Amino acid sequence: MAGRPVTGQPESGRPGSARSGNRREVEALVRARPLWGSNGMAFGPDGRLYVAQFLAGQISAVDVATGDVEVVVPPDGPLQSPDDLAFDTDGAMYVTDLVPGRVWRRDPAGHFTLVTDEVTAPNGIACVGTRVFVNEMIPGGRLLELGDDPMVLAKGLAMGNAMQLGPDGRLYYPHMLTGEVFRVPLDGGEPELVAADVPDPVAVRFDREGVLLVLSRGESGFVTRLDLTGTGDRSAIVSELNALDNAAFDADNRMFVSSYAHGGVAELAGDGRTRQIVPRDLGGPFGVTIDLGGGVHLADHYRLAQPAEQPSDRPDENVTTTELVNFVHGVAADGDLLHTTSQYGQVRTHDRASGTTRTRANGLERPLGIAVRADGTLLVAESGAGRIVAIGHDDQVSVVADGLGSPAGVAVDGGRCYVTDERLSAVYRIEDGVPELLADGLGAPQGITVHDGVVYVVEAARRRLLAIDPVTGDVTVEADSLPVASPAGPRPGLFVVPGLPGMPRPFAGLAATPDGALVLSANGDGSVLRLKTP
Repeated sequence: MAGRPVTGQPESGRPGSARSGNRREVEALVRARPLWGSNGMAFGPDGRLYVAQFLAGQISAVDVATGDVEVVVPPDGPLQSPDDLAFDTDGAMYVTDLVPGRVWRRDPAGHFTLVTDEVTAPNGIACVGTRVFVNEMIPGGRLLELGDDPMVLAKGLAMGNAMQLGPDGRLYYPHMLTGEVFRVPLDGGEPELVAADVPDPVAVRFDREGVLLVLSRGESGFVTRLDLTGTGDRSAIVSELNALDNAAFDADNRMFVSSYAHGGVAELAGDGRTRQIVPRDLGGPFGVTIDLGGGVHLADHYRLAQPAEQPSDRPDENVTTTELVNFVHGVAADGDLLHTTSQYGQVRTHDRASGTTRTRANGLERPLGIAVRADGTLLVAESGAGRIVAIGHDDQVSVVADGLGSPAGVAVDGGRCYVTDERLSAVYRIEDGVPELLADGLGAPQGITVHDGVVYVVEAARRRLLAIDPVTGDVTVEADSLPVASPAGPRPGLFVVPGLPGMPRPFAGLAATPDGALVLSANGDGSVLRLKTP
């Protein structure tokens, strides 16, 4: 049957008999991340800043005086995707676990209790004494007080998020979809509009003087100040820190902010000056590509990013964001164009010269790897459909090969196409629409590239870099103990809300430089590595 993967492979092509060749030298282009993303945060009873890490499924505590980070809830605990947290007056920490729809209580001794699993996409959370309030990050969501008999305070939220009790005893919360801020009495009642036309509101916070600050999640780097107790004036704090997520104030009224896209923790002054407490870092990275000028481009889930051309003494300056892009996963360079995939079905082309973005395809089933033919045709590994598709200049989608398991990476070499398949544990060469087995028995092969006639593959399950001879199928191990993530992923499941962060699936990308070095997106620790020949 055309397109069905063939079986049978000489033993030399299996990793069990893979030969160890000359090990490559490893150079870090981007250092490992100290904090795997940063979302909701609050100061705990011990004075440290506790940070929920949605991507990692963990919670860390940050000493804002030293920048030291300690993981207090590891990713093998009960949390899947912690997005926000708050402390009650007894010192218990409450956490919203967004993807599975749960709210947890962690007592001061570190023991977890499930508070509820009957809230859809719980995100914003606030404690008033020992009372606990959460809202739902969905269109038409609710704001509830949790307890034996949960009470609905408000309905019809247009995507709720981080909220806080105001000095007037009412609860303030944003509508992310409509750019509004509302407040409601703690015992329920008619919600009141506090502010409209607020840019991309994601969190509301009160400083120690009772001034309301609304953080923007967009590219603007805005924090809107609303003086509700005095003149009612509105002003803005503008800084370099965009894609904000949450904030917390210490006893000295210093404001610390997080970013869903860049990670890290920064102090933000009222005049827009910033000071990084924990360096910004990568949330992945996943796909990687190299342009004709040698520039490295990374698909980092929430953004396209680049390593700095020259390493800086400041770790937070070693990565620059070129564009905020939701859910970007695979990336391929073609002149000034960067072609990207989203695991939620989109293929898009970003023109770096004009700053424009064009959607090339929608509705694909979990597209991952992407490559460009010499004629500009895009080849995409549609992992959910078990096929490779081509997208022409007219954006028409056609099937190049099907019958695969779960294709992950794709690379081209002249007229040939090479594909990694995680489910079938194999690498295929596709000619005339038929996948021909090149090597099998691999452990979750993902990123793939071809240089000087050799096929290079990231074997994620065994954390190795393999070189495959496309003629003989012989496999050579060129590097091992690579910091790539487990194929099982940090947390299972996908959650999709249009325009808002979702959960990525692991993918370790690979690209080749003209001189034969390989660049690896090491999504296990957030680094980017150059693997050079000795």
